[in-house]
Order: sequence, then structure tokens, then C-alpha cells
Amino acid sequence: MDKILGKQAPKKDQDNEHWVSMSDLMAGLMMVFMFISIAYMHYVRIEKEKIKEVAVAYENAQLQLYNALETEFTKDLPAWDAEIDKQTLEVRFKSPDVLFGLGSTELKPKFKQILDNFFPRYLKVLDNYQEHITEVRIEGHTSTDWTGASNSDMAYFNNMELSQGRTRAVLQYVYGLKESAAHQKWVKSKFAAVGYSSAHPILDKSGKEDPNRSRRVTFKVVTNAELQIRKIIQE
Repeated sequence: MDKILGKQAPKKDQDNEHWVSMSDLMAGLMMVFMFISIAYMHYVRIEKEKIKEVAVAYENAQLQLYNALETEFTKDLPAWDAEIDKQTLEVRFKSPDVLFGLGSTELKPKFKQILDNFFPRYLKVLDNYQEHITEVRIEGHTSTDWTGASNSDMAYFNNMELSQGRTRAVLQYVYGLKESAAHQKWVKSKFAAVGYSSAHPILDKSGKEDPNRSRRVTFKVVTNAELQIRKIIQE
């Protein structure tokens, strides 16, 4: 009737209508934010599950590869003075007297014999896990010692040159084996020769460097688990 007569609704009624419309708007916004939050939480859960799946697959692949290496070489390791690290997938040759001469990059005949036996079988094991492998590193390590070095820096860089030369010599030798011919393309794409000098010494129980054990050559498999997780995060 008031509208017909041209009268305005009381101010109190107008205020009530205003607050009702504002409350409806706020309720609507809260619903929108709630749905966004639920959707985001669902997305995060899915991504976590993907990363967990990759981590589980990585652990399974790493365990399987370790078991395969252990099965293949367990009988030979004592004679080679070698060991396999379960966590890093390193095959570690520990006897410096067998590997190289003092200050030399030339492989000793005994080490060549070991590599003749080891490397073709090593490639055969890795062949079953190529999809999980990013890189295979032939790593050279030395002690901190260097006869005639005037300071630790000189010893470090002399040992760096030595360790790099040794790993390069190892890679060149195993690459040239006739049993490697069918795998040379893969070896060139995946294998790297890395010399660490004395950066990663082996310590004894008292925390002091063990020079003899620090001089070693390792074959280390690097899996692609980290790369797969990074891809999931970027996507």
C-alpha cells in the first residue's frame, strides 16, 4: 500500500534488507572459498600420493638392483677386495696396491683382469634397470697425501688431476673391451668419469683419515627418482 501511495519503506526495513543481501553475499563467498580449499586439498593429496608412488618405486628398484648386483658378484668380492654399498649402489674397489701404481694413472695388470671379469657382467645387470638409471659414475678417490707438496692446496689439486686421470683411464679401458661393443652407445650416454681428489676420505673409528682405504675406485649407479619427483612438482 505504501508503494502504491508513493511512500518509502521505513529506514529500519531498508537497513534490514541491506544486511540480508550482504549476509547472502558473504555466505556465497564463504562457499566459494570452501570449495576452492577442498579442491586444493584434493590436489595436494593427489600430488603427495604421486610422489609417494615414485619414492616406493625408487626404493623397490634400488633394492632389486642391489640384490641383483649382490647375487652376481658376492662370490667374487673377497678376491677383488671389493664391496657393494646398499644405500649408494656403489661397487667399491678398495685395494690401492691392486689398482694403480703410486702417483700413476696406468691400470695395473691385476686390475685389468678384475675389470675384464667385472664390467661385462656389470653391464648385463644394469641392462635390466636402464629405465631407472640416470647416470653411472666411475669415481676416483685419493688420500690427502702427496709427496713433495708444499701445502694442502697443492696436494689437493695434484690429487684431483690424478683421480681424474685414473677414472678416465678406467672408463677408456672398459669401453674398449670387446664385450662392451654392443653397449657402447649406452655407455657413452650414461657413464661419467669423476675424480674427487681427497674430498671424500674414509675415516677410522677415531675420526681420522684412513689413507689406504681412502684410495679407491667406485662404480656408482644414480637413479632417476629425484628427476621423476621434480617433474611431478613442476607439472
